Amino acid sequence: MSRTDTRVPPSERRRTRDRLPVRRAAVALVAAVATFTGLALAGSQAASASPAADAAPAAPAAAHAAAAPSDVPAAPSGFTTTWSDDFSGPANTGLNTDTWRYDAGAGWTFGTGEIEDMTTSTSNVYTDGNGHLVLKALHSGTDPNSGWTSGRVETQADGFGARPGGVVRVQASIQQPNLTTANGAGYWPAFWMLGSPLRVGVGWPGSGEVDIMEDINARSSVFGTLHCGVSPGGPCNESTGIGSGEHACSGCQTGYHTYAVEIDRSTSPEQLRYYLDGQQYFTINSNQVDATTWANAVDHSFYVIFDLAIGGGFPAAFGGGPNSATASGGQMNIDYVAVYNKAPAGTTGTNIALGKTATSSSNESAQFPASNAVDGDITSRWSSGFSDPQWLQVDLGQSYNLTHASLTWEAAAAAAYQLQVSSDGQNWTTVYTNNNSPQDLQDTALNTTGRYVRVYATSRASQYGDSLYELALYGTPAGGSTPPGGSTLLSQGHTATASSAENGSFTAAMAVDGDPGTRWSSAFSDPQWLQVDLGAVHTLSQVKLNWETAYGTAYQIQTSTDGTNWTTVYSTTSGTGGNQTLPVTGSGRYVRLYGTQRATQYGYSLWEFQVYGS
Repeated sequence: MSRTDTRVPPSERRRTRDRLPVRRAAVALVAAVATFTGLALAGSQAASASPAADAAPAAPAAAHAAAAPSDVPAAPSGFTTTWSDDFSGPANTGLNTDTWRYDAGAGWTFGTGEIEDMTTSTSNVYTDGNGHLVLKALHSGTDPNSGWTSGRVETQADGFGARPGGVVRVQASIQQPNLTTANGAGYWPAFWMLGSPLRVGVGWPGSGEVDIMEDINARSSVFGTLHCGVSPGGPCNESTGIGSGEHACSGCQTGYHTYAVEIDRSTSPEQLRYYLDGQQYFTINSNQVDATTWANAVDHSFYVIFDLAIGGGFPAAFGGGPNSATASGGQMNIDYVAVYNKAPAGTTGTNIALGKTATSSSNESAQFPASNAVDGDITSRWSSGFSDPQWLQVDLGQSYNLTHASLTWEAAAAAAYQLQVSSDGQNWTTVYTNNNSPQDLQDTALNTTGRYVRVYATSRASQYGDSLYELALYGTPAGGSTPPGGSTLLSQGHTATASSAENGSFTAAMAVDGDPGTRWSSAFSDPQWLQVDLGAVHTLSQVKLNWETAYGTAYQIQTSTDGTNWTTVYSTTSGTGGNQTLPVTGSGRYVRLYGTQRATQYGYSLWEFQVYGS
């Protein structure tokens, strides 16, 4: 869409810090608007790459494989689902602003010649109660070139991208406005992404723009485009970009079809691949531009945008309008959007930082605590105070042989940092140093051991704090055998609760602290329970109980996904105390020991309660 600013909405409408609007130079905007009629705009035939640039020949458009409404597909083979939204809000409801931002404002300010006003009204942006987000363009008055309102939205999160050596697929199921070339002149629906550096002041188009689906004038077609480099001109022929040209999209006005792009950083040269209904129709290779241009535009995170524009240079380049026959009320229906990731080679096993205890040097506010960086949610983040240095550390609960670390920074990334390990949380050893970290998706192999891992940031990439979506760590327990099947200790350091505690010296947390000298002890009655929140649903393989002298003879091991409804996966009425290893089969986020009969007059007392799985 070649937009000129991100138009960050007021703070009360979003879950992020106030940011200054990011705009291209005013002189460039004026020049672009003034020359629209003479330009080949983004994705037009003149914007197409040379035949040699298209590594995959365009096949005939296919209507097969379009997703059914309200059905978010499972991740493709080799991928995992990073994030998705199926727009399940009630009918005539506005955006969930925890997840989305309204990008409201006059169309002319976007730098593409649009004539609509983008609004926050449910007349223009709403969920329909049937699992769709609707962007609707409405016209009032008699002048076809004024009086239009419509909708444009973007994700709050900007951490969607491919790690070095990995792949990301961003996909949506969309019905384009159900119009024809006779009454759809001037309509410009789009599904696209902007590079996250734009949100911290890095200019367009150098920060990257990936247009996944654009159509104009209800032509039943699709254009795919990459914007990069400098404008005008430059290695990416801006403001045209590197584009597929017009690709037929039969039935895309009347039904739902899937549009996707993959950024593949696992191959050489790296690739940007465009898909319609699962069929690849266009490819851009990284060696079509210089390495710096590609890295600045592609090798980082993005945020997702949907909008329905009216008018502008792109529709005009194909004889569009709007004109007196253009219909009011055309709508772009989005069934779902999903982000899938394929991990880099060597990133195997369970993320051992997930759900563990995290602390930090500071937090920007209570909205951005350290725990957000280890919660497995790519849309939540830790953000520090706006000064250097800052740190975030995670307690893994026991010592691990660490093999790999992955960091997903927000646009406000650290420009320089160290990864450090410690056995006691006090004395630190630096095991990795990054002194020039311009990108926000980073992976590094490790060969070290530690219980505590710290990100120690010494320089920020922006005027804001150090902001981290996720810190993922991989490795195996040190100093002990791994259970059969390669299971990982999941419970250590996680939140534990109990039906009771004998007193303040024997709390639930002491049964999952990895210290065989501390214990949980219950009140002296039946029944009693101890449970641990693993932070996410896991497949379970075994539970280890290290009983104190006061043990249980009758008890159950139970699992739950919500902490309320429980399933028994192990039961005994003849427990013998001591160290017990119990094979279990099942899955759950919460695991509970439910004791119904004590072996002594005292309570139930556990030195350690350990849950293993994957």
